[in-house]
Amino acid sequence: MISTRLSRTIWRGLLGGGALCIAFSLPSAAQVQTSKTESHGAGTKEVKVERGTITYINGNSVVVKMDDGTLRHFDNVPDSVTFMVDGQPVNIRNAKVGMKLEKQTVVTTTPKVITTVETVTGKVWQVNPPSTVILTLENGENQQFKIPKGQKFMIDGKETDAWGLKKGMKVSAQRVTEVPETVVAQEIKRTGSAPPPPPAPDPAVPILVVAAPAAPVQTAAAEPEKAPTKLPKTASDLPLIALLGTLFCGLSLMAMTIRVISSRFAR
Repeated sequence: MISTRLSRTIWRGLLGGGALCIAFSLPSAAQVQTSKTESHGAGTKEVKVERGTITYINGNSVVVKMDDGTLRHFDNVPDSVTFMVDGQPVNIRNAKVGMKLEKQTVVTTTPKVITTVETVTGKVWQVNPPSTVILTLENGENQQFKIPKGQKFMIDGKETDAWGLKKGMKVSAQRVTEVPETVVAQEIKRTGSAPPPPPAPDPAVPILVVAAPAAPVQTAAAEPEKAPTKLPKTASDLPLIALLGTLFCGLSLMAMTIRVISSRFAR
């Protein structure tokens, strides 16, 4: 059975050769046919651009100096986040300090209306005005519908209320529900440029050439001098002869003295 909460919707149907507009609470029976359509309105786009220059990289952490001068720290940057730099994808692993980055976020908002049409066809079997009506559906099953308070019906061009419904009238009723929705789509584009190469030196300015330190000259270690096997001849034999002569003279004089003393004691 259909919930009675649908009793406040407006139904449009036909009765005989006239138009019948009726509001029912539809049962959830097989005789209720449902169709849905979607209509889209004009979408709006919002573009947000962020630019900055990499000033520090450590593993998956990076610090970017934004164009407004603020520093933003991004921690645990996944390897899947890439920037197109000179036609090549660059991630946190091969990014370099000085690289300029740009992130463009495009948010598209599109209004959408989902229209649901529920249709039921049957024959009035019993009316309990002003609140309910029982219809015999095409499969022969009887279903009860609630009629909202104050509902008016058009029968053969004349306006009437629930009291104007009679047994045996053919009714084809519809409930039309429109639900507005908003579809939001987000697209992110990441681009960048490699850091500029160092400027070429000015040819008018002399270039200071720093000489590389000379390699130490290795010299063979001096071998220790060996003691000569033969003393060099530095003087003649004359001093030695003179020394020996003096020694012998002294011995002779000492012997003469001893002899003279001995002769005196002998007398």
